[in-house]
Amino acid sequence: MRIPEWTTERKPQPAELVQAILARRGGTLINLDKALLWSEPLARGWNTYLKAVRSELPTSLRLRELGICTVALLTGAKYEYHHHAPDFLAAGGTQAQLDALNAFVRVDPRGLPNDPALNELDRLVIRYAAQMTLDVQVSDDVFDALRQHFDETGLVELTCAIATYNMVARFLVALQVSTEK
Repeated sequence: MRIPEWTTERKPQPAELVQAILARRGGTLINLDKALLWSEPLARGWNTYLKAVRSELPTSLRLRELGICTVALLTGAKYEYHHHAPDFLAAGGTQAQLDALNAFVRVDPRGLPNDPALNELDRLVIRYAAQMTLDVQVSDDVFDALRQHFDETGLVELTCAIATYNMVARFLVALQVSTEK
C-alpha cells in the first residue's frame, strides 16, 4: 500500500466507528478499512453506504456481483476481484461464468460477450458495466435491453452498484491496496 496501514496508535478513531466496521466485516479489518480509517468522515460514510450497496438492495446479488467483477477486471483492481469473485460464486454464479468474463475482458471488452456459460442477462449486465466503466456513456440499445429485465428500482440499484465499485476500484488502484496476507 502506498500509505502506511492505519492503526489506532497512528491515528485514533472513535471506538464506535471501528466497532461498526468490525461488525460489518465479521470481526476483522481488511486492508481497505485500514486505508479508509485515516479519515473518520470517509470511513464512517463508506461503512454505511457500502453496507447498503452490499447487503440491503433487493436487486439480484449475483448480477450485482457480476457487474462488480466486471469493473474490477476492467480497472485492474485485483483486490476488488479477489474479494468479489467468491461473493459472485456464493450468490449462485459459476466458475465457468467467471472464466468467460475474464476471457471477454482480455479479448474485447467493448465487444459482445458470447460465451455459452453466460446467459442473455449476464451478457447484458457485463456490457452495461463495461460501458459504464470504459466509456461512462451507456448506449441506448444496452439500456433499453436492461429495461426489459429490470424495473426502475432494479435499474437504479444495478447502476449504483456498478458506479460504486468503479469508485472503489479507483481508490484501491491509486493507493495500491493489496490483498490481505
